[in-house]
Amino acid sequence: MSRKNTHIRKEQIKQAVLKIIKESGIKAVSTKNLASEIGLSEGAIFRHFRKKSDIIRAIVDDVSKDLIHTLKEIAESDLPPPDKLEKYLCDTINYLMDNNGITILLLSEATYNNDSEMLAKLRYIFNSERHYFEAIIEEGIAQGIWRADTKIEEISLLYMGIPITLNISLVLNLYQFDPQRFCKDMILQINRLLT
Repeated sequence: MSRKNTHIRKEQIKQAVLKIIKESGIKAVSTKNLASEIGLSEGAIFRHFRKKSDIIRAIVDDVSKDLIHTLKEIAESDLPPPDKLEKYLCDTINYLMDNNGITILLLSEATYNNDSEMLAKLRYIFNSERHYFEAIIEEGIAQGIWRADTKIEEISLLYMGIPITLNISLVLNLYQFDPQRFCKDMILQINRLLT
C-alpha cells in the first residue's frame, strides 16, 4: 500500500470513529464497528493503528494541530478585537461541526482516561484555547473596546462551555441546528458581558 493510501486510510478510520461517536456514542467505538463503517477487515485497521487508543491519540493530535493552530493565528492577527472574537468563535464552531463527535470524544477521554500523556494533550488543548481567547479579550480591553472591569478568567470559562452547548444542541436538534445563527447568538451574549 502506498504512503498516500495509508494516509487516506488513517483519515477514513479517524472520521469513522467520530461518525460512530456522533451516531451511537463512544461505547459503540469498536474495531468491529470501525471495520464495518469503512468496509475493511479488523486486521486492516490494525495495519494503520496498533490499537484503538492510537486512533484516539491521532484524533487528539489533529485537534492540537488543526484547531489550536488556527485559533492562534486568529488571536495573533491584525484584525480588530471584535472581529477576532467573532472569527475565533465561528471558526471553533465550524471545526466542531466538521468534526462532529470530537467534543464527546475529548470530554470522554478527559473524564475516564488515566493516561498521563493523553491528559497532558487534552490539558494543552484546553489551556491553549483559553489562552488565545483571553488574549483577544485583553487586547479589546487595552484598546478601550470592552469594559476594563471584565473578569477575563471567568468569561473564558464561559466561552469554554460553548462547545458543550453546541454538542447538546446538535444532539437534541439534529437537522434543525444552524451553526451561523448559533455563532451570532453566542457572540451577542459574550459582547453583552464585555460592554
